[in-house]
Amino acid sequence: MRFSCDKNVILKEISVAQEIIASRNALSILSNVLLEAEGDSLTIKATDLKVSFETRIPVVVEAPGNTTVFCDKLLAILRTLPDGEVKFIQDDGDRLTITDGKNINFQLHSISADKFPEIPETDENSFFAIPQKDFIDMVAQTIFAISDDETRYFMNGVYMEKGENRLVMVATDGRRLSYISNNPEGQVPEFDGIIIPPKVLNLVRKLASGEGELNLAVADKILYIRFDNQKVTSTLIDGQFPNYSRVIPENQDYEVQVNRSELISALRRVSLLAEQKSKRIYLTISAGKLNLRSEESEIGVAEESIDCRYEGPSSDFALNHVYLSDPLKVMEDEEVSMKFTETNKAITLVSVPESSYFHIVMPMQMD
Repeated sequence: MRFSCDKNVILKEISVAQEIIASRNALSILSNVLLEAEGDSLTIKATDLKVSFETRIPVVVEAPGNTTVFCDKLLAILRTLPDGEVKFIQDDGDRLTITDGKNINFQLHSISADKFPEIPETDENSFFAIPQKDFIDMVAQTIFAISDDETRYFMNGVYMEKGENRLVMVATDGRRLSYISNNPEGQVPEFDGIIIPPKVLNLVRKLASGEGELNLAVADKILYIRFDNQKVTSTLIDGQFPNYSRVIPENQDYEVQVNRSELISALRRVSLLAEQKSKRIYLTISAGKLNLRSEESEIGVAEESIDCRYEGPSSDFALNHVYLSDPLKVMEDEEVSMKFTETNKAITLVSVPESSYFHIVMPMQMD
């Protein structure tokens, strides 16, 4: 096998491969990245058996072939090489030579590509398309609400299902819930609801250009994602996601509208003196004013008021400030609305005008 390519082009893809397999040790084939040169391109594959990554980049192939090498060291070598063309040579034996063609030569021990795990594939007809931007937005509106409690593993991912003529994503940790729906233009095949691990969703957010379409398929408890020149697959979390529809309020009596940027800024300041463990802040809503207050014992108190639009009785809440600021950061409109009925029941955060997403926050005890 002999090929050459631009250092920065291959460096970008090997960096992604190393993110997937970083936890593996050097003695395992799973610590290796597969390189396959053929025609005028190089296919790069990496897997940790749960998440797999495949991409193709343009190269000049002198002799086709394939091999696997320890990804961590390949990445380190590429980072230190000067910009420009890099040559890869493996004639016979179990060593891959990496050189700038002048003064620099590295040799990495390689393992036969035959020993590399097979990355699953699925039927082409199983895929459906959604604009990349729409999918990235759906992930952004939900992923922060995932539970990090490993004993509740069924909430350690984003739930995705096909609703009536729409694609739905939901995440919850039991104290908050984030929901978004999308109406893809094409036909979406029927599939049972799935729970997607955050690792693969973060990977797609990082790699996707945001332009063009992203193709999804669900089969055999595996999610297949294709976009640009990338392919990503992931095993799914096996569990029963909570019946999220039961916690979505049907009607709420009161509504306060506020400028999103002003509320984010006020939360950032007031939260400086919130108790580190509980993250509790206090909100008082009255006609024309939203008051935020925090108190950290033996340190101090913070308080700030901002303008709002509200008609109703004065109401006091205690909230985890992170649960409020997380959704506000990803909401897109400058005006947001907080809907509620009682101060000890769910608050629904929506954009103004209302969009395809909403966020639900459960209040804390006032004491």
